[in-house]
Amino acid sequence: MPDGQVLELAGLTKRFGAVSAVDDLTARIEPGQVTGFLGPNGAGKTTSLRMLLGLVRPTSGTATIGGRAFADLDSPLQTVGAALEASSFHPGRSAANHLKVYARAASLPATRVDEVLGLVGLADVAGRRVGGFSLGMRQRLGLATALLGDPGVLVLDEPSNGLDPEGIRWMRSLLRHLAEEGRTVLISSHLLAEVQQTVDALLIISRGRLVFQGGVEDLADPDEYATVVDSPDRAALSRLLDDRGIAYQLLRNGFTIRHHEPVEIGALAAGAGIALSNLQSKGASLEDIFLELVRGVRVHASAGAVPDAVPAAGTAADAETPAAAVTVPDAATAAPVGTDTTAAGPGAPETPASEDPRPSTALVAVVAPAEPSARRAAAPEAASPADAARPSYAVASTGVIDIVPSPAPEEVSR
Repeated sequence: MPDGQVLELAGLTKRFGAVSAVDDLTARIEPGQVTGFLGPNGAGKTTSLRMLLGLVRPTSGTATIGGRAFADLDSPLQTVGAALEASSFHPGRSAANHLKVYARAASLPATRVDEVLGLVGLADVAGRRVGGFSLGMRQRLGLATALLGDPGVLVLDEPSNGLDPEGIRWMRSLLRHLAEEGRTVLISSHLLAEVQQTVDALLIISRGRLVFQGGVEDLADPDEYATVVDSPDRAALSRLLDDRGIAYQLLRNGFTIRHHEPVEIGALAAGAGIALSNLQSKGASLEDIFLELVRGVRVHASAGAVPDAVPAAGTAADAETPAAAVTVPDAATAAPVGTDTTAAGPGAPETPASEDPRPSTALVAVVAPAEPSARRAAAPEAASPADAARPSYAVASTGVIDIVPSPAPEEVSR
């Protein structure tokens, strides 16, 4: 059985001119578990993986596999299997012939081709040309290529992209099985719900910087979770909690209790003969925590340094604890980076947060377009009807882009 290797990134940095794609990234990926590599688009995930695989040279820092750079590995295909994109296939070559090329280059037995095609569910289409494959089939072929040398390390970029629900479930089971064999499995993904069901550990970056490293269970503080319980006989439930000295807060959806598990509250209610209509544990979801981390709203100790705050359209208030209302600027009055937009003036009334907060749809100005006349004055030789009609846009915290076309010159004159 192949041995997993420790993957280490030490001060890894990559700059493309003035753009810093990866900035001083230090992380450790252990064997025997599935590690999820998360981050928004443009965060530097693919660049980091390419540096690990020797495809991009770091500006500074190191990326090693079992203490060695990829270029120094004796048998790369038998040590590391990688699939970074699902389009690196010759469209006129069959799936079997594609794998035979790699097998011959790595001096692997030809029988291994049939084994991996069967493992990824492509045995029936081994003779078909890759140009006719769907995206999901290409993903499977990419995984087959990565598994060809039976490596101890797997590095996969968006492995579930293009798969149907059955394929996603199959991929999840396969990755779990490979990790249980002792291999090191590193996957990048944007499917947060899927990652939550698959991975044991997480590595999250934003703008090339580490913002979290650890287990999924370490993402949120235990104090962020609460037990929500309700009963048709709220008076009886309230008396029971008072008698047991259990602090609670009564909200519209029932009693919110911290530091007590649902099973404990349920057992107390059952012992007192009180029927319950609701009993659940409530806290921040992986999606909520992920967005707070990448925006800089939440800082985790594993990051090692405080990231620069990213201006957001609004911050969701705690659904269970009354708090001062968050003031969200609109597109015209968006505060600059570093400005505190939540401070209320003297005597400002406090408003309880709603029970189920919704994402803010207030717009944050992204581009402040100059007036057409100002653009013409600044650069008369570049002025054109197309330039005058160039739209500006703004982005809400929900990710919706609002296109705001500039008025035509004739409309301005009127």
